[in-house]
Amino acid sequence: MLETEVFGVSPDSPASHRKFREKHSLSVKLLSDPEHKVLEAYGAWGIKKMYGKESAGVIRSSVLIDPDGIVRKVWPKAKSTGHAQEVLEVIRGCRNS
Repeated sequence: MLETEVFGVSPDSPASHRKFREKHSLSVKLLSDPEHKVLEAYGAWGIKKMYGKESAGVIRSSVLIDPDGIVRKVWPKAKSTGHAQEVLEVIRGCRNS
């Protein structure tokens, strides 16, 4: 067991998170950050471009924080394809070192 906790953070409400977790049968904890304080602190809120249009929003990112609170790795603008496997490999590497 990797003894790792996974959290998702978004500005959505706790009720919205509950529905999303139930709909997709997720065990990941989802945290509500409507004022974007955590998202901004980790560089996960900002201007995004989609189809040539700019808007403020969540920039999908991952941050690996060790048990001592030290940031070990940051994946800015994380893509969903293959990302979970990459994160697992880094976690395993941290455990073995």
